[in-house]
Amino acid sequence: MGRDGDRPPEFEEGAPAFFGKYLAARADAAAPWPAARDADAIASPLLFVGTGEAPSDLELVADARLAACVEPALAGGHARRMAQVDIIWLAAAETVARAAFDDLCAAAEERGAALICETSLAALDAIVAAVPVGLRAEYLVAPDAVDRQVALASARRTRRLELQDIARDDATERIDRLQEEVARISRLLGDLAAQRGGLAGTPGLAARRDDRDGDGRSAEVRSPVRGYAAPPRTFLPVEGAVERQHAKAVRRMLRQRRMREQYFPADLFADPAWDMLLDLYAARLEHHPVSVSSLCIAAAVPATTALRWIKTMTDAGLFVRESDPQDGRRIFIALADGASEAMARYFQALEE
Repeated sequence: MGRDGDRPPEFEEGAPAFFGKYLAARADAAAPWPAARDADAIASPLLFVGTGEAPSDLELVADARLAACVEPALAGGHARRMAQVDIIWLAAAETVARAAFDDLCAAAEERGAALICETSLAALDAIVAAVPVGLRAEYLVAPDAVDRQVALASARRTRRLELQDIARDDATERIDRLQEEVARISRLLGDLAAQRGGLAGTPGLAARRDDRDGDGRSAEVRSPVRGYAAPPRTFLPVEGAVERQHAKAVRRMLRQRRMREQYFPADLFADPAWDMLLDLYAARLEHHPVSVSSLCIAAAVPATTALRWIKTMTDAGLFVRESDPQDGRRIFIALADGASEAMARYFQALEE
């Protein structure tokens, strides 16, 4: 890939400055792309989507390689035609037309690729809301070289060389697929049984046997009816003065944490996870929704760092995403019930 005669045509024109600089350096050295860390690992193919100049300080990590650079309007179709694509890097996501953005997200989902979006803080809420929930995504706001490398390392997929047994016939392949499907269904049924039988307050086995509809089918395997028009729980009206007093105490603690920065360097006390927990707990007590951009500001760290923490806390089950019932283009972040209960116990322990 590193020699002049081996480079694909799309590298010759229109490649962003930082990729062109990297390619030129590799070609002058007449050396291949950086080797993967594992002897049998394959570098993750990366599709760069953007127009104009790209940041000049981005360098590819050892286990990722640039496959192509395309315009946003053509990106979705190009991603579908690629033999392999693990990472799609979208620069200036807020400038991309909504139709092209949706098509690119759909292509990423179809190919199982991760999406890295560079955007502004002002457009962050709209971009997060536009990305499908099931799509692996990383968000960058005014990132530096370290932020970009961390995003690439998080998004890359480990591919390994595999030997194919040419003696396997179609019947064997079908049997293998059938066994995998049976195993998947078994795991799904096991998860459903654990959810219904393992959580406090759910009916016991005997009760579930009697819980039948008129047609004789068990009601427990049916999806619950959801009222999609209902607002998130953070929009419920405020009840009682106790919650307001608790909310004031949490806000006071947040103000005290910010006051330290007037007398000492702010990075000495950087603790974005705790700052976000406090902000979301106060907002829950006040029954106010919190947008992604607002939570980034409350974290008191660079937006890209805050976004990484939001993803970590969401994956850990401490934060949940809630759609804005008035505007489908916005996403709110709220405390999960378990995290809210833990915060309540923490403040009760402080008062003892």
